[in-house]
This record gives sequence, C-alpha cells and structure tokens, in this order.
Amino acid sequence: MPAGRFHPVKLGIRPWLGTMSAMNHPVRFTLLLALLLAATPRSATANWPTWRGPNGDGVSPVADLPTTWSATKNIRWRVDLPDRGNSTPIVWGDRIFVTQAVESEHLRSTMALDRMTGRTIWRRGTTHDKPETTHEDNPYCAASPVTDGNVVVSTYGSAGVFAYDLDGKELWRRDLGPQVHVWGNASSPVIHDERVFLYHGPGAHSALYALDLKSGATIWKRDLPEPVPTERFDGFAGRGPGIIGSFSTPVLANFEGRDQLVISLPEQLRSFATADGADLWHCRGLNPLVYTSPVIQGDHVLTLGGFFGAGMLVKPKGTGDITESARVWHEQRARKNRLGTGVIKDGLYFHLNQDGIAECFELATGRQVWLERLPNMAPKGDSWSSALLAGDHVYMVNQSGETHVVKAGREFEVVASNAVGEPTNSSLVVAGKDLILRTHRGLWCISQGRQLSAH
Repeated sequence: MPAGRFHPVKLGIRPWLGTMSAMNHPVRFTLLLALLLAATPRSATANWPTWRGPNGDGVSPVADLPTTWSATKNIRWRVDLPDRGNSTPIVWGDRIFVTQAVESEHLRSTMALDRMTGRTIWRRGTTHDKPETTHEDNPYCAASPVTDGNVVVSTYGSAGVFAYDLDGKELWRRDLGPQVHVWGNASSPVIHDERVFLYHGPGAHSALYALDLKSGATIWKRDLPEPVPTERFDGFAGRGPGIIGSFSTPVLANFEGRDQLVISLPEQLRSFATADGADLWHCRGLNPLVYTSPVIQGDHVLTLGGFFGAGMLVKPKGTGDITESARVWHEQRARKNRLGTGVIKDGLYFHLNQDGIAECFELATGRQVWLERLPNMAPKGDSWSSALLAGDHVYMVNQSGETHVVKAGREFEVVASNAVGEPTNSSLVVAGKDLILRTHRGLWCISQGRQLSAH
C-alpha cells in the first residue's frame, strides 16, 4: 500500500463458507453466493462514507460522472430540506445521510434518504436551546456524518455526538461539553479500527477525541489549547490577536508504519497516534486561523492556512518538531483566502478560493501554474466548498449553486458550467455514477440521461 494512505473504513463483511461439502453442493453454493451478494453494497464505488470520500482526499473512485446539468437536465430527483445547512452528505449503499439543523425548532438532527428517490427514510436528533455562537453563514450541524456501513456518527457541536444504526435507532450519545467559537464549528468525525475520531473545536475547549464506535466511551482525549499569537502574517496582520482556530477535519494516514491522525491546527500541522493519542510529530509554519483539511499525496502532506495565511508541503519523518527537516516549501502569506480544500492530480493542486478564483500550483514547489476567475453565471461567485476530482475533471462549486467543471491540467480550461439556482456552501459527493449536491433549500441527485420536470 502506498505510503501515507489507507482506507479509513472497511466493508465489515465476514463471509462464512461453511464446510467443503457445502462448497461442492451446487444448490447450497448458489444460495450461499446469493446471500453474500445480498449482504454486500451494490458496489464499493457506490459508497462515499465520510466527508471528502473514501480516502478523505476528494478523489472519486468513479471517473465517468456527469459534467453538464441544469435545474432539470440530467437530474434524477430533487427534494426539499427543512432548513439551510452547510454540511456535505455521505452515501452508503442505497442511503444518503446528512446532518440538518432546524433553527426555529432548536433541532439538531441526522436524516437518511433513499439514494434512488430522495425519499426521507428517517430523521433522528435532539433539541438544544442553549445559546451557541456561530457565523451567520455557518448554520448549526455544519459537520458531515460518517459511517462504516453499520453505524452512522454525527456531531452537533455543543448538543453532543450521536450514533445511529442504518435504520435510525440511536445507539449512544455523548456530551463533550460546550463548543464555543465566534464562527461555530465544522470539523467532521472519521472512523478507523472501531473508533470514532473527532476534533471538538475550535475554541477554549478544543480537544481531539477517540471514542469507541460501539459504546461512545472515551478511549483517549488530547486537549489542544489554542495559542495566542504575538504577531500575525495573514489577513489579521497589524490587527491584534485576531480570530484564532481550526475548522480542519483530521485525515487518517500511515507514515513510517504508524497509523496516525494528521490535522491542521493553529500555527502547526500535527500528528497523533490513532492507538493512544500520543504526539508523533508536528511542523510549524501555519497561521493561527485554518479552514482547510490536510491533503495527503504519497509520503507528503499539503496544508494551507485560512484568511490569506500560510501554506506548506511536509514530508513527515521522525518524531517531535520536524519543521527544519520535513518542510519542503513554505509560503508565509497566501495570494488568496482559502476556505475549501482542493484536490491533487499528476503533481498539481487545484483549488477554488473564497473569492471564486480558481488556482493551480505545483505540489512539489508551490509554484503557481495558473490563477483564473471562473465564468460565473450568477452575481455571487464566492465559494466555501471543497473540490472534487473525477478522472481528468475538477468540480468546483460556488455559493450561488454553480458547479464549474475544469480540466485537471497545466492549461486552464473550463469544460462546463452548471447552475441549479440555489445557494450552497456544501461540496459535491459521489453516489455510484451520480452526484449529490446539498443546497440551502434542498438535495439534488445529478444523473446522466435523467430529466426532472420543472418545479
């Protein structure tokens, strides 16, 4: 397996083959094969079990996805959602799971919908009426859920962490205490080795947790106090301490034979052992405000700060402070404000910045290849979404609900521009050969050759 990467979830299927005599009996063998096929999801490629997909890198296992659509063309279905929201859905088998707040009801919840029709199968959650600060454009339940195919885990910030089975039965809940930050939270949980890993931050109570997947019990916890910077080099330069915090989702990795969680935190990229939470290594150089998640490519990690902050490529090796030995390149102040996370293809990194300007730079050097404004059809081309890579195409979504399909190459080329006419801060996900887009008004299934009646 390539350095730096492993699959964060497993199918969880343990075939029982019985005796050799059963294998030799044609009727029994046929029945056994049918049972095994029925227990297996339609295809491993149908699953998008966590935010940013199977490997947490925004890369689709399916290359042949729709590249053109409208509010009716190549649309399988569209359904209303009860309120706005920024979280990105996940997919397992024939179901879509998405977190959803309903502000007027003080509700924090998880919804399960049928992948082929959009029909709501169940909705479970809790009410939380205690005041909780957040950014006006970051509604509650901003984190995506995660599943291993048996358990769905969602975090609702101060309202707690909840686990459900695929039929909506609540398995456990945990109160990790208040999550207090002026802009709320957005970090999504990840699953590995029967554990749920969760960054409960940003803010004064920031901590990294490992919870038992079956019971929710704490296996280990690492408190992560946020530094108070003495000097800012990002967009808060010359303006006091400014806003501090990370909205990064941890990424699972394996470097030098060690399973680890890599997360971008204020002022540094850090790694913790999945087994016990021990500090493995850290690399200094980020600014104090981080939105994006790390992206792993082979034995390197790319991390980018927010609000015109720092960026760097790291080649992890050794333990402790590896800044001097592991930092391949470092950019102290970025050209653009990076909120979403990009994708890597053939040594190039592709990203849509907050201001709607697409960017490509070399992973190995950080050298810019191109910087281009996308041909937005709506007045608001800003973006909070993360990119999706499918084959040679990069899908970039802006806040007006437009998706621009850009060629993943050294020459800037827009393949298609598509609009559904609804605002969004979410990212595209893959469901088999379909795309799922969550907007502030509804959920869309984009499917080649389908036609939706005007609504």
